[in-house]
Amino acid sequence: MNDSGPSAIDSRDVFALTEKGGDELKYGSTRLSLGALELLVLFDGKKNFTEVTRSVKAYSAEELIKTAQSLLRDGYIEIANVEPELLIDMSFLTGATPAAGPAGPPPPEAHAEADVAEHRLTLDGYYVSIARRAATRKRPSAGSVYSDKGSWTYCVLVIEDNPDIQRSLRLLLTFEKFEPRLAGNRSEIVAELRRVPSPDLILLDVNLPDANGFDILARIRQHPVLKSIPVIMLTAQANRNDVLRGIAGGADGYITKPFENEILVRGIKAVLGY
Repeated sequence: MNDSGPSAIDSRDVFALTEKGGDELKYGSTRLSLGALELLVLFDGKKNFTEVTRSVKAYSAEELIKTAQSLLRDGYIEIANVEPELLIDMSFLTGATPAAGPAGPPPPEAHAEADVAEHRLTLDGYYVSIARRAATRKRPSAGSVYSDKGSWTYCVLVIEDNPDIQRSLRLLLTFEKFEPRLAGNRSEIVAELRRVPSPDLILLDVNLPDANGFDILARIRQHPVLKSIPVIMLTAQANRNDVLRGIAGGADGYITKPFENEILVRGIKAVLGY
């Protein structure tokens, strides 16, 4: 029940019943095992996983973890909102005033990256850069489940307003065993960023109907909870100044459209550390 084990369930996780789980108890269904029903009764959104399992004597810790994973995966329980800072007013995302950029001029490495981008864009017409590769594999946000195939499931938030590109990315990410979430305008972006658990990575377009991707990036990097989420710019904005603005603004990568699926997936995995 610690980080070294295969489970993505932490002993400190606090679970609450979903409507589906409540119905299972309310109507006395026998589709779930006795152990699963016993856990459902105990998950009240207040006690952490360790506290709950202390009350269950008939099953081993490993059995309880697997049962909780199954309940989480099938929608009977959800991670309770135990991070009150996620409820911080996000009106800064809806304001008309542009976000403040990074303090001071862009660092020399950002200029060097922009010079490379300009050269590659001239030669190839596209540009791919993963500026910040994770040194070690990142652990998924609370609530991401450990799949039966022996790998964690990461949640990727796609901020993109084009329905065709949304559809393509959703299919690609699902095929690659990621959990996709989609947002195409400012209100959807705010709603997704407020959801618990937070996304493990964000793919961020620049040209949105009522928002600017560079502005959203700046606001994410200023948020006390969201600032550590990796962000890859995925955009048709393809010139030196755009790349400089993205990298200097804190993007972990910059990929121009049109993009190759294989390159995008490699970039996502590099930023997540595998």
